[in-house]
Amino acid sequence: MLQEREFERVGDARPITADVRVIAATNRDLEAAITTGTFRSDLFYRLNVFPMEIPPLRERRQDIPLLLDYFIKRYATKVGRKVTKIDKKTLELFQSYPWPGNIRELQNVIERSVILCESETFSVDDSWLSREPLRPHPCVGSLAERLLYQEKEIIESALAESKGRVAGPTGAAAKLGVPPTTLESRIKALKISKNRFRPE
Repeated sequence: MLQEREFERVGDARPITADVRVIAATNRDLEAAITTGTFRSDLFYRLNVFPMEIPPLRERRQDIPLLLDYFIKRYATKVGRKVTKIDKKTLELFQSYPWPGNIRELQNVIERSVILCESETFSVDDSWLSREPLRPHPCVGSLAERLLYQEKEIIESALAESKGRVAGPTGAAAKLGVPPTTLESRIKALKISKNRFRPE
């Protein structure tokens, strides 16, 4: 067992000691999956030693210029090109785009642009960026998962209309007809970030 820092090779009954650390990553809400019975709670508690939550790229737009600079240098070196500056409109486009594919999408767009770049200025055609964020199909999964998905969609829609405000006459709670404390509780349970709906 990895928990005991031991494992056995296939076909061998002798335990082998190993000093390793296991890093597990997922984009699923495991606590919600446990509630719906789609993820084992014992496995969750074995893995959940030092949890680190990394918000999606759309919630940390301040990182985009740094990532842009890093990936441009990386791919320019790889293909033997010289890129000395970034087009201002491209930078604004990158910071306003929601990046539904997260850093992987950012990385792929940058690599494509560097390969096709004919000057020392990095620029991207905005047609390369999808304007329709990819969303999981609401009919996939158990009834409980679908209900959680729909609840999250409704709350996020109300937060978008209220620009991230929960309480008050124009807040999301008033729009949904629930007490602000109840809505705050659901926002926390569904791991919704209110900051992404607030004007920058």
